[in-house]
Amino acid sequence: MRLFQCPACGGRLWFHNLACACGAQVVWDPDAESRAGAFAALAAEGEAGPRACAHRESLGCNWPAEGGEFCRACAMTHTSPDPSLPEAVAQWAEAEAAKRWVLANLARWDWWTPDDPGPAPVFKMLAEETRHGPVDVIMGHADGVVTINLAEADRAERARRREDLGEAFRTLNGHFRHELAHALQLRLSASAEFLEAFRALFGDEREDYAAALARHYEQGPPPDWQDEHVSEYASAHAHEDWAESCAHLLHLTDIVDSFVAAGLDAPSAGPDYDAYAERDALALVDRGCELGLALNHVNRSMGLADLYPFVLPERAREKLAFVHRWLAAGPIAPADRAPAPADAPTA
Repeated sequence: MRLFQCPACGGRLWFHNLACACGAQVVWDPDAESRAGAFAALAAEGEAGPRACAHRESLGCNWPAEGGEFCRACAMTHTSPDPSLPEAVAQWAEAEAAKRWVLANLARWDWWTPDDPGPAPVFKMLAEETRHGPVDVIMGHADGVVTINLAEADRAERARRREDLGEAFRTLNGHFRHELAHALQLRLSASAEFLEAFRALFGDEREDYAAALARHYEQGPPPDWQDEHVSEYASAHAHEDWAESCAHLLHLTDIVDSFVAAGLDAPSAGPDYDAYAERDALALVDRGCELGLALNHVNRSMGLADLYPFVLPERAREKLAFVHRWLAAGPIAPADRAPAPADAPTA
């Protein structure tokens, strides 16, 4: 993510800021500066200019309203938690912030922007705690609808689940990158060229998904999974191999972009380097992995967990390069297609 300037005083602003230290109230325009975004002054009531999203006060949304009450990102959320439950609303705010971050990343390649001819994803932000008692919420994607379990916005709960599942990494940004990867695959599958190349590299996505996941949880990953995949979960099914590979490409691209934005020298990249304009996918992945190793070392100096605790085999790097080829080319027009079975969501 880039760093930004206040439109009033020129001071530094970060992506989630609602105001500058100078007192200026600001909004982040997702379409400014070739989709890299920029801050603008929030228009006062009755004035011309960017208006606040209706969730600015309640959820801390700093994007401008577009054609109605809500910003582009908030308008994608069709189901939200009970507003009378403060903890659920606080979790929802955290989840929406992560969603805006990931959508802003993908907008650098024109996905889900005004220039995208296809449909935007729909989000269900569901809390486990309701006024009627606790309910089970399963995170996943089904035919363009992404379900987010808001309990994952609680850091302690997320850490507990990471430990229970034996994961090295579990974040809200990671959840959104993974689930939106499924939505991106759905869009790209309108291309026969994509499907043919996808199946050659990832396998046949038409394999029974529920059976594959049941087998994965019962038997675990194959013994050689580290030779082919970015994670154990990626070995479960072609859908998950794509989603994990896509999420890792987005992780590494944003690591490089954020590192350069902070004014630091990335390997073989100058101060004006744009990670999202990079055409050499393997060079981008290698650069991200090098920075990941360096930042892991910095984190360890403070007793923190590794920022990017992964080692990518050559085959996995090829998969990330494939994902990059299709995402960086930008959106494709949707084709008529039969909807995915409602009882076969991808997680």
